[in-house]
Amino acid sequence: MAAKKKAASARRELTFDDDDDDGPELRATASDRASPAADRAPSAKPRKRRGRTKCPARGISARIRRIAYWGLVAGLWLGIAGVGVIAWTGAHLPPIQSLEIPKRPPSIQIVDMQGRALARRGDLAGAPLPLREMPGYVPKAFIAIEDRRFHDHYGVDPYGIGRAFVANLLHRSVAQGGSTITQQLAKNLFLTQERTINRKLQEALLALWLERKFSKTQILEMYLNRVYFGSGAYGIEQASQHYFGKSARSISLAEAAMLAGVVKSPSRLAPTRNFNAAERRARAVLAAMADLNFINRSTERMALARPPRIVAQVNNGSVNYVADWAMDALNDAIGHVDEDIVVQTTIDANLQMAAEKALEEELAQKGDKNGVGQGAVIAMTPDGSVRALVGGRSYADSQFNRAVAAKRQPGSAFKAFVYLTALEHGLTPDTVREDKPINVKGWQPENYNHEYFEPNASIALGTSEVSMLELVGAYASFANGGYALIPRVIDKITATNGKVIYARSAPALGRIIEARYVAMMNAMMAETLTTGTAQRASLPGWPAAGKTGTSQDFRDAWFIGFTAHLVTGVWLGNDDGTPTKHVTGGSLPVEIWSRVMRSAHQGVPVASLPGTSGGTMFSGFFGGGDSRPTPTAPVQPVAATTGNGGGLDNWFLNTLFGRR
Repeated sequence: MAAKKKAASARRELTFDDDDDDGPELRATASDRASPAADRAPSAKPRKRRGRTKCPARGISARIRRIAYWGLVAGLWLGIAGVGVIAWTGAHLPPIQSLEIPKRPPSIQIVDMQGRALARRGDLAGAPLPLREMPGYVPKAFIAIEDRRFHDHYGVDPYGIGRAFVANLLHRSVAQGGSTITQQLAKNLFLTQERTINRKLQEALLALWLERKFSKTQILEMYLNRVYFGSGAYGIEQASQHYFGKSARSISLAEAAMLAGVVKSPSRLAPTRNFNAAERRARAVLAAMADLNFINRSTERMALARPPRIVAQVNNGSVNYVADWAMDALNDAIGHVDEDIVVQTTIDANLQMAAEKALEEELAQKGDKNGVGQGAVIAMTPDGSVRALVGGRSYADSQFNRAVAAKRQPGSAFKAFVYLTALEHGLTPDTVREDKPINVKGWQPENYNHEYFEPNASIALGTSEVSMLELVGAYASFANGGYALIPRVIDKITATNGKVIYARSAPALGRIIEARYVAMMNAMMAETLTTGTAQRASLPGWPAAGKTGTSQDFRDAWFIGFTAHLVTGVWLGNDDGTPTKHVTGGSLPVEIWSRVMRSAHQGVPVASLPGTSGGTMFSGFFGGGDSRPTPTAPVQPVAATTGNGGGLDNWFLNTLFGRR
């Protein structure tokens, strides 16, 4: 048994494993063993335990593996987040299969009675222009400055985004944009102009959809016909007409470069607003075209030597007051507009310019020293067709239409209707009332210098506010013989193909003033221009009549005067209701009225006022041979009478005939 154990001990092998996993494996066999005595002999030198050693290459490899691992994890999560963002963005878009290119907003062209252009409304979009009808350098100019890799990307350009990011980082500001032409088109067609990450994501998705659905040529054509060029002009055709007065079919290289430069910042670079900035941007466009070999350097120099010429602009003229009023009337005429239309108005462009010039020049020369800041003018035919309308001193400074929307006190201009009422109740132009104070429940009105604002008792003094359009329209009934009318500005509306959508009818509204009373009123109001407060009116050879008006403390100054051809009203005052410096209706308003009326009556046959000549009761009283009716003898005062005609005092007549 002891022998067997000794043999087993002799066969057992001892193994010494080093701490380093990569170290050698040492094994002692039976033949390698020393004698038992040697085993028991003490070691000459203590055996030292070997320490751990590390391989540098192995440490670097481990770090790379860790970086790769966490990079993979981060990339996976970023991918998941990106998919989620795209899914969320797409969920807030209309279904791609239902997306359609929206119809271009309608353009509304407003013309005068002879078809001459006055203004445009709507989005001021020009007619769509096919790419093949544009000069070849037009689309190249936009590609050069806006998206030089337009033909190489699929709607979104990562290279362009990266280039813009670096440029913006170096300039520490937004020096470049990374949006492609397709992205800009997507924004213009479907999205708002807000600058948010969500909108940019939607823009990118829609750009990819557009590239999938349309060709590059179609995308570029839609872009050029929809992009905004400033000053209210959408599309290259409208922009070319607006800035250069010509079709985009015939614009020069320099003009194309300027339009291409504008789209970066239309409000800042519009050539009508800042021509120098627009020209500098155009130079950058030409340089970009040369860099891309779209043009050679010689062509670039020729374009630089012939900069564009901007046509005179009328956007801020008084015709815009007309256009605004016409747009309001348009809704009543035809309702919603969903196609391009032409609105023919009753306006005479020449008279409109004359009225604007008269008001502007008179206020420029005399407005400040007389404390007058604003004014308005309306001229209409006796049947209510408005021939000129100026709603303020400057449309650029204020778009409020004082001729239509403002309510002001007419002062004594309202007395024409008081007199008409008196005539209809039995009084005549010969009636004289004693000029003495009257007392209405303790209130005593005084003429000219002292007027009051009681809403009822003082109505005869013109304290109830009216619009200028209402007042001039009411006076037109005296000019047309006593018939009702409705002031109007629209005559006809047609589609661009000539189809008539609306044509004004002329319904007979009937007589509202008897002919004999019209004759009496016209005879009395004619005296205002001969012996009364409007003696400064100048309209040689034409029978005319009218009435001045001045409200309390000289806040409003009016003159409404008319012939058988035209009724014109002028108002002067201040928007805030502050008094003028004693401006009366017989001063500046009469001067402006005279200028407008002289222009309107050139070459027009002279005609008498209704009821002042021919077979009327006044033909014998005034005589039929004189074009301006005048009484044969002055009115003699008689004792005051009382009765049903009471309440109309003689001071009204004195006012009408010269004391105002």
